[in-house]
Amino acid sequence: MLIYSCKKQDAWLNAKQLQGDVVPRTLADYQAVLDWNPAMNDRESISGLLGTDNLYMKDADYAATDQQTASLYSWQNTIWANGTSSDWSDLYASMEYANVVLDGIAGMNAQQAGYSNLKGEALFYRGFALYNLAQVFCKPYSAASANTDMGVPVRLSSDANILYPRGTLQQTYLQMISDVTASANLLDKQPLTIYRPSTNAANALLAKIYLVMGDYSNAGTYANKVLLNGTSLLDFNNTTLASLNNYYRFPPNGINNPEIIFYASCSDYAAISASPRTRGSVDTNLYNSYNDNDLRKSLFYVSLNGTERFRGDYAASGGVFCGIATNEVYLIRAECNARQGNTSPAMADLNKLLKNRYATGTFTNLTAADATTALQLVLQERRKELPFTANIRWEDLRRLNTDPTFRVTVTRIINGTVYTLPPNDPKYVLPIPDNEIQLSGIQQNPR
Repeated sequence: MLIYSCKKQDAWLNAKQLQGDVVPRTLADYQAVLDWNPAMNDRESISGLLGTDNLYMKDADYAATDQQTASLYSWQNTIWANGTSSDWSDLYASMEYANVVLDGIAGMNAQQAGYSNLKGEALFYRGFALYNLAQVFCKPYSAASANTDMGVPVRLSSDANILYPRGTLQQTYLQMISDVTASANLLDKQPLTIYRPSTNAANALLAKIYLVMGDYSNAGTYANKVLLNGTSLLDFNNTTLASLNNYYRFPPNGINNPEIIFYASCSDYAAISASPRTRGSVDTNLYNSYNDNDLRKSLFYVSLNGTERFRGDYAASGGVFCGIATNEVYLIRAECNARQGNTSPAMADLNKLLKNRYATGTFTNLTAADATTALQLVLQERRKELPFTANIRWEDLRRLNTDPTFRVTVTRIINGTVYTLPPNDPKYVLPIPDNEIQLSGIQQNPR
């Protein structure tokens, strides 16, 4: 919300005070604020994904794409067109709406029906926004440096005139954990719609947060809570819900997909799109890693103009799925078990997932002699299962680059020039948009 000047903010707030018919006053009014999907469910981030090793662009496609896409793809120092970034402003807008609700219901009767769930939703959305911001605008979490690394401004008030400093990365993570933990205790177990968060969604988000923090005990604990609470996997043999006859393969907007725990999406980029206009091709090594009996190979991808293009997105609407689904939670629990030396349960989760991905009767359980082998298998399948979901591959590259076994140097060849993104490079942190720096004076990320 800082994209507006303070003068414009005051004018907007005063205008709202004069229009009593549009000022939220009841729980139903505030619920309507959070139910506005364009602000709360369709403004997540996938900018990091453009810089990963899951895709490449031919020279002709690179030349024809927009400046922002090209800059993210080739890790340029200057990224955002016109000094603005929807990754930043949209997530802070979502945070602002959450704060409007939290401030608005603070003086209401907490015993009213729906109060607790509404508060839980707002806290979840604020925590989810902080999580997504931290994955692109902050360094990867490290316990050794989190108290000195820069976080993002943590806005805890709906007053748009208040300027917040960046604070530390530790403060950013502590706030998102506080918000989401509180939400898990307030939210309904069964939401009315997948567009609203639930207890499962909050626990799954906590599992994601602790995973990128490297806290595998807590990540596994919260993943386990989700998977013991009535979640389902989608059998890719179910041609009603996963069909080559459907352009986007899966149900539009996640409806009827039993894996969706919480639905969120993001407008696609030209290089990451399941739509016909996509200019990005799937990394050859990634595509070739799928077994021919693995239904993901045909459901996720399609041959077009001599390369493989992404097609099978859970949003199935032209955008990119950025929510939380059961498949990711299984992979989190499997990874955490492997990292803690629990080989058998790690492989059990992995095999349960894969059995639902292979053509009926063709899958043979994978085996691992030790936890190290199990971890390698889990991480391989994580890349194959979630190749173009939110910023997950970007997040994985960031966190795994600290381990010599899994670190990756990403390489691009564009018009004969070689570009590289080494492990732990500063460019794994995207620059804060210039207009935010000018308005708030917060410190820019180094490039």
